[in-house]
Amino acid sequence: MRALFKMEHGPAAYRADFAWYGCVVFALLWLLLVSTPPGQGLAASACVAGGLAAWTLLEYGLHRFVLHGLAPFKGWHEEHHRRPVALICSPTIVSATLLFAFVFLPVLALAGLWNACALTLGTVSGYLIYAITHHATHHWRADGAWLKRRKRWHALHHHGAGARSYGVTSAFWDHVFGSAGPWR
Repeated sequence: MRALFKMEHGPAAYRADFAWYGCVVFALLWLLLVSTPPGQGLAASACVAGGLAAWTLLEYGLHRFVLHGLAPFKGWHEEHHRRPVALICSPTIVSATLLFAFVFLPVLALAGLWNACALTLGTVSGYLIYAITHHATHHWRADGAWLKRRKRWHALHHHGAGARSYGVTSAFWDHVFGSAGPWR
């Protein structure tokens, strides 16, 4: 049971996170495509887009204020900074439980099943994009311009002076909240 909550994973458990969220994204997408009631497609699409946009703010806020501010998360994240290529990430059971409890269930209670599925699809898609991007910044060679920018931005976060550059998939919220790292 303790292995389910470890921050450092073996290769199989680390890859399982990507597989799990990939399956969740495809399952929710399939469910919405085949089962959304007539006339609710536009609302569902708006919820997906809203969930994706909300994820970018969640990513920034969680990284800046939880991973760099609250124990025990701060200590776990400091270990990632000390060993950036180690397979350290949030345990899937923790992230899945939090997404279910704080995204799906509240929207289900307030706006119904289809909106909850759609908003969760957007949010989980954002999380999966974040996870892949974060992995890529530490483990892949950057051939494209976008990934090169993300790798440079994330390197500023890991090696720059002071706590800055919290966004992994986007620098947008860093610019909005004044935590954008200086480019050299």
